[in-house]
Amino acid sequence: MAKFAKLSFKKDELNKELSGFFKGIMENGAVDAVLAPMAQGKKGNRLTLVTSAANIGQIDPFAPIAAVSGAKIASSLTSRPSGRKVAMVLRPCEIRAVVELVKLKQVNLDDVVMIGMDCLGRYENTDFAKFQEQGGTSESFLENAQAGKTAMADCDIIGACKICEFPTADNVDMRLCVIGADEGSVFVEAVTNKGEEALGKSGLKAGGVPAGRGEAVKKLVATRTEARDKKFAEFRAETNTFEALSDKLSACINCYNCRVACPVCYCKECVFITDTFRHTGEQFMMWADKDGMLKMPNDTLFYHLTRITHMSLFCVGCGQCTSACPNDIDLMPLFRTSADKTQARFNYQAGRSVDEEQPMAGFKSDELVEVTGQVK
Repeated sequence: MAKFAKLSFKKDELNKELSGFFKGIMENGAVDAVLAPMAQGKKGNRLTLVTSAANIGQIDPFAPIAAVSGAKIASSLTSRPSGRKVAMVLRPCEIRAVVELVKLKQVNLDDVVMIGMDCLGRYENTDFAKFQEQGGTSESFLENAQAGKTAMADCDIIGACKICEFPTADNVDMRLCVIGADEGSVFVEAVTNKGEEALGKSGLKAGGVPAGRGEAVKKLVATRTEARDKKFAEFRAETNTFEALSDKLSACINCYNCRVACPVCYCKECVFITDTFRHTGEQFMMWADKDGMLKMPNDTLFYHLTRITHMSLFCVGCGQCTSACPNDIDLMPLFRTSADKTQARFNYQAGRSVDEEQPMAGFKSDELVEVTGQVK
């Protein structure tokens, strides 16, 4: 049932045309608000909730930055529904995290029109500032990234994006398609009835199909999958002993930024900030006595191993954990390599489907009978 509408733009007018599309769906009643990346001042780009169509002009969804995972914002906006329909413009990894949060009752999609955007990668916040200082724009990034050029003088898109095999969004009502599109064009695709209704109210004329899209997506996925497998092999070789893994994480200071940044780490109270991990001086002395010394803080490795145990089934590979670390520990490969094994064991893929039950999240009375000794 997918339908397309072609949005053509002149040089430096991509966001002008996109703002017209979003203004149309707001003014014609398709949605009451839009959550989308928008330019903030002369530098920077942040997800912004817009309730007045007059303020949609600064929209910039393809800016190569994601300072905060949109899944966390989606949770804040919908966990207690406002009753107002919101169009959410998110990256594929953010949408896959939203899917997991829906299953965990942290996101409600009843009043959401989900709009996925093709993702060719993002920079770290500080690198995005450099990108802008060098005259970079969303248009120039898309043009270069389509040709496989994402590096600047001294920085590149984040490692998570280089090995992400999901550049297009599923589980959405609409898509903003640029992969395989002609220069100077974006295709708006309606995927569901909800998306088709919104497209009909946007003012865009339906028609046209991005002819080169399928092959371009396939090629990009193949490139990233090859890079992913190579990265996994390298990381596993570098951390094949307990000591090697401990060395990788030695700079950790237990700030817990990675936990806060992770879109699927949703617990309101983390065990690591409870009395369980507020140790006494006597305990510290006892542990130090075992080897004659004790690295402080002492629970860093245990913290990350616990996070792996809790999160590897739901990791979507967004890279926010690496971005959040003040000491530049590249945590993304740790979680992605763990998730690769864990999710494969359960034949599960985080973010694949809202209807796919999370492993170990429900009780089945007739499973593991060989262990429990139950009689069928």
